[in-house]
Amino acid sequence: MANTFSKIYLHYVFTPKGREYIISEKYREELQKYITGIVQNRNQKMLAIYCMPDHTHILIGYKPSISIPYLIRDIKTASTIFMNDKKWFIGKFQWQEGYGCFSYSHSQLDDIIQYINIQPEHHKRRKFKEEYLDILHKFDVKYNDDYLFEWYD
Repeated sequence: MANTFSKIYLHYVFTPKGREYIISEKYREELQKYITGIVQNRNQKMLAIYCMPDHTHILIGYKPSISIPYLIRDIKTASTIFMNDKKWFIGKFQWQEGYGCFSYSHSQLDDIIQYINIQPEHHKRRKFKEEYLDILHKFDVKYNDDYLFEWYD
């Protein structure tokens, strides 16, 4: 039987419920390590991750052994339980419904990894809403404003 070969790179973007500025720098690295573990336990390869206070970017070397919606569900569910068990927040933490998922070619990896790794510097110049809308336009994603993330400026 022949083997299956693929090289798929997926960039996910998702936000805390209400787009709150809730992911503290104090806990960022621990959360990133935990999410990386989730990704690896699903036989995927984490290439880059950055959890900003109000949104998260991850880039994964994707293996089609799990569907995209199930993978992101697993990441969001397990990390929510983790953060709530840690009691890092007053009340309960939740991720907002939905996510962005965008594919990149192998030749674009260095650029997208750099982009994710310098998120704090990037957001000194641009707000998340502007960044996300630009990504949607770049990928020619048709969207309804009613179904985008909640925006609080």
